[in-house]
Amino acid sequence: MLQQLDADALRRWGDVGLSALGRARAEIDALNVFPIPDGDTGTNLFLTVEAGVRAAAADQRTDLAGLTATFARGALLGARGNSGVIVSQLFRGMAESFGTVTGSVQGVEFGAALSHAADLGYAAVARPVEGTVLTVVRAAASATSAAVAGGDTSLTHAVQGAAEAARVALAKTPDQLEVLRRAGVVDAGGRGLVVLLDALQAVVTGIPLPIPPQTRSDQPGGRMDRPEMVAEGAVHGADPGGPAFEVMYLLEADDDSVPDLRARLDELGDSVVVVGGDRLWNVHVHTDDPGSAVEVGVTVGRTFRIRITSLAGANSAEPGRSELSEQPDLTADDLIDAPPTARSVVVVVPGRALADLFESVGATVIIGGPGQRPSPSAFMSAIEHSGANEVIVLPNDPDHVAAAETAAELSRGKGVRIAVVPTRAPVQGLAALAVHDGGRRFDDDVVSMTSAAAATRHGAITVAMREAMTTVGICRAGDVLGLIDGDVAVLGTDLSVVAHDVIDRMLTGGGELVTVVQGSGEGAVLAKLLKQHLHDRRPDVEVVCYVGEQPHYPLLLGVE
Repeated sequence: MLQQLDADALRRWGDVGLSALGRARAEIDALNVFPIPDGDTGTNLFLTVEAGVRAAAADQRTDLAGLTATFARGALLGARGNSGVIVSQLFRGMAESFGTVTGSVQGVEFGAALSHAADLGYAAVARPVEGTVLTVVRAAASATSAAVAGGDTSLTHAVQGAAEAARVALAKTPDQLEVLRRAGVVDAGGRGLVVLLDALQAVVTGIPLPIPPQTRSDQPGGRMDRPEMVAEGAVHGADPGGPAFEVMYLLEADDDSVPDLRARLDELGDSVVVVGGDRLWNVHVHTDDPGSAVEVGVTVGRTFRIRITSLAGANSAEPGRSELSEQPDLTADDLIDAPPTARSVVVVVPGRALADLFESVGATVIIGGPGQRPSPSAFMSAIEHSGANEVIVLPNDPDHVAAAETAAELSRGKGVRIAVVPTRAPVQGLAALAVHDGGRRFDDDVVSMTSAAAATRHGAITVAMREAMTTVGICRAGDVLGLIDGDVAVLGTDLSVVAHDVIDRMLTGGGELVTVVQGSGEGAVLAKLLKQHLHDRRPDVEVVCYVGEQPHYPLLLGVE
């Protein structure tokens, strides 16, 4: 166990926390209902912390305060979304507190740093809301101070107290925020903070974080288990009259101009967060008037890296985000965002024909599926074979995510910048690749691909190989199963009838594009019949068919 927090421990915390956020990204994205249910909080937190980790890795200093300040600055420059901006400010608060310590950082000093971080977090938000990441960090800080006041001032005791209090506070967030209660979820940003504090506890105690089990069966038959996903309920909890745009930009301005800036932005919209210091600020607001939000910044300083993103899809309960403008006007300090020399996409697909399709658009392919799970070494070989220093991985199956994240962690140690977009089906991978753009910044590309995948519902038609209990009753060997988003939704005896039922259900909530991937065996006939069915019943929907030749699943379906 660590007796004190030092620079090496901070580096390890960053590495362990980043890996843990990578594994939890899909879960956190699915929890995202406040302030906007856009399904990207996990991705934004991952990219924010990754920017901090990269900045710290390039800094050779050994003093904790200085390295934490470097980490905080990197996170500030790379911060994404409301929660990412707030978390970057929490690290800044810790850096400022560590800078006042003359001796070692143990329990008392860590508690003081966490309290100062909480104070800065609340101060950065124009209208703090309880039941969010702010509530969680405040609870963790209070518990830490109480823990060391009891006489045990060890770092281990303080960190364990913070992590436990954060978990308890997170569980109570639905009682504090009505939108969370209606959706039946905890706060996504708070969940991300819990992941980071759990990672710190693992570093301090030396007890590794547990790896989430993979529970889905290799054989089609019963339910295709998946992590708890609540995106549909989350969208239903959205405010349809909310602001239409998210505006973010970096700002060089005098520190004393920020209070007025924050107040003026609050008049233009909500979710106002302004974090930073020493003349560099990260500005975030949701508004219907993005031009005025940028102009407010121009009146007090120099704005750069402007990003305006449409929130209309989230507010209207239709998944999807579209980026309207970006101004990548970078300063010399923005070296963590230097343009890549090459970027590649690594994908896992279950069939040779599907592999040819992905390869035709430049992806590096791994063949894998039920009974043929790719190992971390397979992912690492593909990453190395791609020859790129920036890699985006599309596992296309929940059972492949853990191996992909392990490979990503190992590859980062070799200098490769890598992100795993937790796609759960090949059709989500196709949707992500459709918006992939190697010419834009890495984190923007990752967010865009993540959003496209999340906006795609996935289905499949298969035949049970054994008797099993499903979510719609007992199936027997030979029964036809229709799956929607990984769960058995339809049970029948005729492949075509089940396929038509599944696609009709998937389109109930809306959709403009249906993707059909035909498998081996009867896939071609079923795809033709399904296309005719949609032509007769839903002529407004565009249908795209691909030959995948995947085994086990005559049809894979996607609805965007």
